[in-house]
Amino acid sequence: MSDATVEPTVDQSRRTWIAITCGAGAVGGAAVAVPFVSTFAPSERARAAGAPVRVDISALQPGEKMTVEWRGKPVWIVRRTPEQLAALPKLDPQLADPNSDRKALPMPAYAKNPARAIKPEFFVGVGICPHLGCSPSDKFQTGAQPSLPDDWMGGFFCPCHGSTFDMAGRVYKNKPSPDNLEVPPHMYLSDTTLLIGEDKAA
Repeated sequence: MSDATVEPTVDQSRRTWIAITCGAGAVGGAAVAVPFVSTFAPSERARAAGAPVRVDISALQPGEKMTVEWRGKPVWIVRRTPEQLAALPKLDPQLADPNSDRKALPMPAYAKNPARAIKPEFFVGVGICPHLGCSPSDKFQTGAQPSLPDDWMGGFFCPCHGSTFDMAGRVYKNKPSPDNLEVPPHMYLSDTTLLIGEDKAA
């Protein structure tokens, strides 16, 4: 009997295919890993979410409102009529916080006036009710309307729980909302361009 060791026969073509398959698997694994890892990196939209928003208000007419998004929140820009502005001081006795003295929401110094604005003509406010986060509806028309008082002077109505706000976003007395509508930081870059989210020059 021979004691010679027999070496196993290796199929070179099979070895080649195994190497190719393993290589493809590694590449595929890397390809899967890249999208997974990239989900941890902030998207362009996420990075922009906290950035200031530049708004062209040149087309906004008296009595009209436009809405833009800032930090995921709806921000209202309302161009008030002279009549709407004239009514604001008359409403003080009916309001819970006419001078915006409460500290629950950040209040820029330039919003601590009857119009709560840098330019009285324009109201800039976050369109979210401080009560439970609902978005109030526009009720700019004056006079008696469903769910509103007969002497309604125009403003906003939250249909969720009945909070009412005047044209400066100030909440009426005895309403669920604990505060006025928030005024975000903002500034004017020109007469027709508003920057929401920054107020360095205010």
